[in-house]
Amino acid sequence: MAPIMHSLLLLIITSNIVVKKSQGNWYCSPLANTSHCANASSYLDCGGHNNYCTAYSCIPQSAGCSCKIGPYNCSSDCNYVSPDVCNCNASSRSCYCLGDTTQSKLEELTAEGIINLVEQIANMTDQMTPKVAENYLKVVDAAQMKVSNLSHAENKDTLVSYGNTYLNAFESLVSALVKPTETHNLQNISLDNTEVRVLVVGPNASVEDIPLIKTEAAHMDINLFEIAKNNPSRSASVAFMSYNKMESLLKPDFFNTSNDTIKTMMSTVISATLPKTTNTKLTKPVNFTLKHIREFDPSGSLSCVYWNISEWIVDGCSVLKTNSSYTVCSCVHLSTFALIMQTSRPPESDSLLELLNLVCVIVGLVFFSLALLTFALCQWSPGVNNVARINICISLLLAHLLFLLTQQFLNHIRPHQVLCAAISGVLHILFLSGFVWMFIEAVLLFICVKNLSQISSKKREVLSSGFLCVIGYTIALVVVAVSVGLVPEGYGSEHCWIKRDKGFIWSFLGPVCVILALNMILFIYITISLNSTLKNLNAEVSQMKQTKIMVFKTLAQFVVLGCSWILGFFTNGSKVLEILFLILNSQQGTFIFLVYCVLNNEIRQQYRKFFRYLGYVFAMDANNTEDYKIMTRK
Repeated sequence: MAPIMHSLLLLIITSNIVVKKSQGNWYCSPLANTSHCANASSYLDCGGHNNYCTAYSCIPQSAGCSCKIGPYNCSSDCNYVSPDVCNCNASSRSCYCLGDTTQSKLEELTAEGIINLVEQIANMTDQMTPKVAENYLKVVDAAQMKVSNLSHAENKDTLVSYGNTYLNAFESLVSALVKPTETHNLQNISLDNTEVRVLVVGPNASVEDIPLIKTEAAHMDINLFEIAKNNPSRSASVAFMSYNKMESLLKPDFFNTSNDTIKTMMSTVISATLPKTTNTKLTKPVNFTLKHIREFDPSGSLSCVYWNISEWIVDGCSVLKTNSSYTVCSCVHLSTFALIMQTSRPPESDSLLELLNLVCVIVGLVFFSLALLTFALCQWSPGVNNVARINICISLLLAHLLFLLTQQFLNHIRPHQVLCAAISGVLHILFLSGFVWMFIEAVLLFICVKNLSQISSKKREVLSSGFLCVIGYTIALVVVAVSVGLVPEGYGSEHCWIKRDKGFIWSFLGPVCVILALNMILFIYITISLNSTLKNLNAEVSQMKQTKIMVFKTLAQFVVLGCSWILGFFTNGSKVLEILFLILNSQQGTFIFLVYCVLNNEIRQQYRKFFRYLGYVFAMDANNTEDYKIMTRK
């Protein structure tokens, strides 16, 4: 009865065994109690040593050798979950075990230590079950991210070595995931930085049932059914991996070209292999559809490349189709692939132009502020409606100020994509509302010129300030809301502005072009109407003078609020137009202040009174100071 109970106890123990995770080298004992290895990856030999057992690996190692992993107390440590992964060397009679390789343990290792661990994992994949291989995939995925963060300053040879180590580890672990099947089987594994897809096609598979192999960033079109038919077992498997952070190791700069260009990784790095497949010859090229991960530059040159040990090359790969969102690559072999864009290097920045831009914008902001103070503090005639001018100043002041601060701190803002996108959305609203207010001002000027007087009280009730404010800001908000709903990823370019992908820039240029066209029509009509009216008037010189001032104001305002932006469509390649556009666009506040404040007689008189008061105050302060000095001398 005792031998039966002992065998039953060992059977229960071996069915639940987990070799306690213990990394390091262990003494290699002769393979004993092989009968206990029939249905287990490891076994315990308690041997009656007061509840202390020795754990052995049942995985075949070398002749007459089994991994002795360590002694454990059976009263508490016998409830195991999974076996350790160990290698045994018969000649040195030693055993190496991966042990407790968790993501938290990576924090204790240097980049070189992590790479050594990844190499050990890759060398032991032939002993792993699919479940164990999947667990180690998580470790290698976390290790890849850790090394990427530690290796920014490493030289090319080191980065290439790290990258090749990871590619080898991923491909080896994915090979261990392959499970034989009679029909087909697709495994989807999504890790923090890597997506893995393993498709196995068996002898009874139907070509109609084979699913598409795809990840979030790419998908692969391969005729795996034809490959299976050419294998003796009538089966085949393909592994497809998408590495989100691999470009930090396999950099786009490792794409050697004869021309001096800027190389940008436009897709995630992907890998495709045929693990545990006898005949890996492709019957036709494989197509990869790669989603663009950065803003598409139509002037750039795209290349489908594959990794060849130490560099990216294009041999055997070509671009089939491309647009602003994705590119289809065709390759005659399987390997590690990516999509790289080459763009011309921009000319060196003109420090004088940058200084001019900074000075002009600051000057413009000062005059925007002065205009707003004048509109707010001075007394205006009852018939004057300044609501459009005030809101033009508010919108453009905030827009220019935000844009100036964003460009000054761009290196700190750009890494925060959400903040960058939010800033571009706010800029879109502010600039667009500025143009809407320009159009409202043009309409008010049209009414003013048509009547050759300020808008009457009856007209102001129709065009009340509240009604105009609703129009001025609601239109911009609606346009931006619709734009976000249609293309939510359209905000947050390299300069924290609107992206050019999918023509999204027209969500700004479209309304601007419409407003400028309407302003042009209104201006022409105003000019013709005013000229016709002046011919029929027997007005005094003073009245004529006032009319001419009104014409000047209308012309000046249209030039300031429209012409400067029209020039923006023609500045490419012209330094003169670029400087002219910069000056006019940044000095809108200056011209508003001059036309509507300085050239207004009533406002000039209030300025004189204000400056006389300031002079009087300063004079009184000076007199008081002199009196104080005289008194102190006495």
